[in-house]
Amino acid sequence: MTKHMPDIACQPHHGPQGKLNWVGMSGIELPILIQQGLDKQQIVRLSSKAQAYVNLNDPESKGIHMSRLYLHLDQMASNEVLTPNRVKAILEAFIESHQGLSTQAFVEFKFDYYERRNSLLSDNSGWKHYPATLRGEIRNGQFSCELSIEVPYSSTCPCSAALSRQLIQEAFEKQFAGQKMDYQTILEWLGTPEGICATPHSQRSYAQVKVKVSEADELVYSNIINHIENALKTPVQAVVKREDEQEFARLNAANLMFCEDASRRLQQAFESNADYLDFWIRINHLESLHPHDAVSVVTKGIENGYIDDPNLMDPM
Repeated sequence: MTKHMPDIACQPHHGPQGKLNWVGMSGIELPILIQQGLDKQQIVRLSSKAQAYVNLNDPESKGIHMSRLYLHLDQMASNEVLTPNRVKAILEAFIESHQGLSTQAFVEFKFDYYERRNSLLSDNSGWKHYPATLRGEIRNGQFSCELSIEVPYSSTCPCSAALSRQLIQEAFEKQFAGQKMDYQTILEWLGTPEGICATPHSQRSYAQVKVKVSEADELVYSNIINHIENALKTPVQAVVKREDEQEFARLNAANLMFCEDASRRLQQAFESNADYLDFWIRINHLESLHPHDAVSVVTKGIENGYIDDPNLMDPM
């Protein structure tokens, strides 16, 4: 005979009454399935930290059924690839399991996405790490899905580069003033330490990007990483031979960037891509010259889209 066990959550609520915006769980340890690279058949299982919430629309109810949220996550998020459509199905299951209590739902998965990326010139490749977050929400009957990702790159200061060029010119003038010069002498001097007497400062930098995607999208993480790295053109490298390091130096010199320049590059790239319903971009240059960082933020600027409030600048 099955023992009857009391369910306190279903008993009348006699305390202070009121509707609650969100009730649920955070820090849920959960394996998820993600497409890795451009091959749809290449699926990887990753560890994530999830959050799951519904609103509590009944002021007389003691609370929600948190175990139902967990069970839906366990059954639906770890057995199929997470796509926007799958996220929507999870949210609908949250609400369906709380009929009479909830009309809105939210879910979030934070995870570390790894992908093998090719070196610039050599036949090498190595793993690169991209912190990512996938969020979904049903609010007022409308579904929305958002991907956040952080992509590292290198930025070289245009002002520092100009000052360095000036010092090289001055060193050249000091060394050869009044002399008749030939091509070979100049060429050899440029290859000496004296020929490069100053170098511009550069720093590891990060593009933190949020995009809103439609229910029909497949969430190919490689595509958005490529979109960012192709616009900035100075991706950090996992493994390098000398030819890769030389090419990296060339790319940095050819793509001098303030944080404003990097933001505008990505703004242009994302505005020209119809796959993203909305975008929010924060550029972080971790200055080597200063003890503080240089930051720029840009949004698509659509009605009811991402806000540009500088007090809400942490995207991850």
